[in-house]
Amino acid sequence: MRKRGIALAAVVGLAALGVGGTAVAEPVEAGGRVDRAVVQAALDKLTTEGGAAGAQVRITDGRQQFTARSGVAELGGDKPVPLDGRFRVGSITKTFVSTVVLQLVGEGRVALDEPIGTYLPGLVPDGITVRHVLQHTSGLFNYTRALPLDPAGFETIRYKHWTPQELLALSTAKPLDFPPGTSWSYSNTNYVVAGLLVERVTGKPYEEAVERRILRPLGLRSTSVPGDRVGIPGPHAHGYYRVDGKDVDVTRLNPSVAWAAGEMISTTADLDRFVDALLDGRLLAPAQLAELTKALPFTNGYGLGFEATELPCGVTVYGHGGGIPGYNSFLGSTRDTKTRLAASFTSAPAGGNGAGLQELLDEVFC
Repeated sequence: MRKRGIALAAVVGLAALGVGGTAVAEPVEAGGRVDRAVVQAALDKLTTEGGAAGAQVRITDGRQQFTARSGVAELGGDKPVPLDGRFRVGSITKTFVSTVVLQLVGEGRVALDEPIGTYLPGLVPDGITVRHVLQHTSGLFNYTRALPLDPAGFETIRYKHWTPQELLALSTAKPLDFPPGTSWSYSNTNYVVAGLLVERVTGKPYEEAVERRILRPLGLRSTSVPGDRVGIPGPHAHGYYRVDGKDVDVTRLNPSVAWAAGEMISTTADLDRFVDALLDGRLLAPAQLAELTKALPFTNGYGLGFEATELPCGVTVYGHGGGIPGYNSFLGSTRDTKTRLAASFTSAPAGGNGAGLQELLDEVFC
């Protein structure tokens, strides 16, 4: 298990915006292990020093739950970040997709150690199994490395529609990074393959499987799979890129560039309900839940679309981080689900130091 993974996953993309956010303190109730004043101070540090324009978190502290926020919903204004606003969750999408695949495994429709070619002949090189894809041990080149996702280049593809086949072709044009199963490297390509696998096995778009199997049963009404829709529905904070010293609003974009690897939109309330149900065994049978969290010695605590990270204080947190232009997110829980954190940070992607993030993690989990 890696001790730095969660902190780094959540902070990737945070950047100094050169402006101070407006902190909004929420009412503090007595009791609970987590000191809400420390949480608020950490969020204020993130929005004044750490590079976030805005931050919102939902924390479960035993039987208590509370929200906190800092910063502004939109630069140049004084409207606070919505306490349960919607945001792009980035790679937390992978946990939803992996959960669907594992449900199909439990139904006997997919086998984890079967080659992808059994279901999708000729899609990827021989030897890559379902498990390799879900665990990032396939060796497939990460297609996002071939895209202009830097602040200066992103505008050229910001509204482009991408098919999963186009995204996959960016990867398969390159050689494998390593023979399948011999090493670990995080690659968004793996979850494009996983999305196509779900579609082949179910005969439906992957988003329909996510909605039918997870969103509707859990009542996650504020979570969506947007496809080509460029806006974020409902209350939300704006996300930014820093380009040539200026803050560019990139809230609106075509998320098909991320597809099953990172296109979803959610809220901290919905993400909290999802991870609680997932680790409580309400979405997966025991055998598949065990596979979800099973890491190999060389996967840095990464299971199947889910990561276990040991914090410096010795507490292990299970979850996933996410990043997409303008937004960074984090979802984490202790194994017993008694302590949980769902968070969204709006930002630009260069220059921030993430100040305040470690204080937040330490206070919630340690």
